Amino acid sequence: MNFLAGKRILLGITGGIAAYKSAELTRLLVKSGADVRIVMTTGAQAFVTPLTFQALSGNPVHHELLDETAEAGMGHIELAKWADRILIAPASANFIAKLAHGLADDLLSTLCLASAAPTLVAPAMNQQMWANSQTQANIEHLQQRVQILGPDVGEQACGDFGAGRMLEPAELIQQLHLSFSNQLLSGLNILVTAGPTREAIDAVRFISNRSSGKMGYAIATAAREAGANVTLISGPVNLQTPEGVARIDVETAEQMGQRVFDQLANQHILIGSAAVADYVPSTSFQGKMKKSANNLSIELTPTIDIMKEVGKMADRPFTVGFAAETEHVKQYAQEKRQRKHMDMIAANQVGTPDRGFEVDNNSLDLYWSGGEHHLALTHKNKLARQLIAVISERYHEYRPQTV
Repeated sequence: MNFLAGKRILLGITGGIAAYKSAELTRLLVKSGADVRIVMTTGAQAFVTPLTFQALSGNPVHHELLDETAEAGMGHIELAKWADRILIAPASANFIAKLAHGLADDLLSTLCLASAAPTLVAPAMNQQMWANSQTQANIEHLQQRVQILGPDVGEQACGDFGAGRMLEPAELIQQLHLSFSNQLLSGLNILVTAGPTREAIDAVRFISNRSSGKMGYAIATAAREAGANVTLISGPVNLQTPEGVARIDVETAEQMGQRVFDQLANQHILIGSAAVADYVPSTSFQGKMKKSANNLSIELTPTIDIMKEVGKMADRPFTVGFAAETEHVKQYAQEKRQRKHMDMIAANQVGTPDRGFEVDNNSLDLYWSGGEHHLALTHKNKLARQLIAVISERYHEYRPQTV
């Protein structure tokens, strides 16, 4: 199963015989759907070649602190911002000591300091090195800010027996998967809409918009990670169904509205991130219209306003809407929230190439009655997790009955 589908995992490999296990770990990460980048220390390259990990991950292996091929020579900053999780496996006693004391003398240790991503460390060393009081002091210090995975107990390459073996790759995969499960919405039913709708002009042409569905799918994934039972109602997109999410495909605004109301009764939260068409052609030509020299006029009529209709319901779920604006973002978003009686609205500015439609990054400004919160520009997967955390807080603290 694709437990880690779409997750950005930075795998750090340090010097030690257990580095050979990292090849299998890389294979399992890729098989689980993760996007994997490898960073190797000089010591790690003495045990296994970078070419091995390039072949397994499908990506170049990084090992130089100052990478001239990276933008402005700051490769560690690029990697630090890219990662959803940093997994160091194996983590040698030397690297653990560096990490505990904040040293940054190579690429891997530097990006650990430069990244806000959660870090998981899988120690691997001789049993006596593991038992050493200084190593244990370093581990105790590290546990305040990273997750320590293992080590295991067993026979070691040197012939000793004891604690110090790196956990097996399959177990590390499971621990990595669990690190994304925060249970903020455990047991709740959440309905998410995503993507565009298509409104037919004739048998081959339609009216639509630039929505790719990426934000909605990222939200569905983040909600599932938070322990929710997620139903995703999706317009036409070219995206895989998130693991553990029930997906319902629709094409038109009318179909999306019907499916939302069909599913609404047992939902605790509705997140309407779909870019539903505002208008539909009054009539749809049954065949294909032929081109002529004359101008063509198409009469449009309004589609159903799904979020507004939900807002009228006395027993509606906690409702989160979206507003994509090109100007006056706060003003228009607040007006939309109040007009449609939504508990929260997530607004973003579109029309720029670095965020919004058809790209992987976005930023959001969240508004609710008496409050607001800014989520800075980042990858949509990370942004979705941040959004779910705020939604969870608002849902559990207080649901406004009037706006």
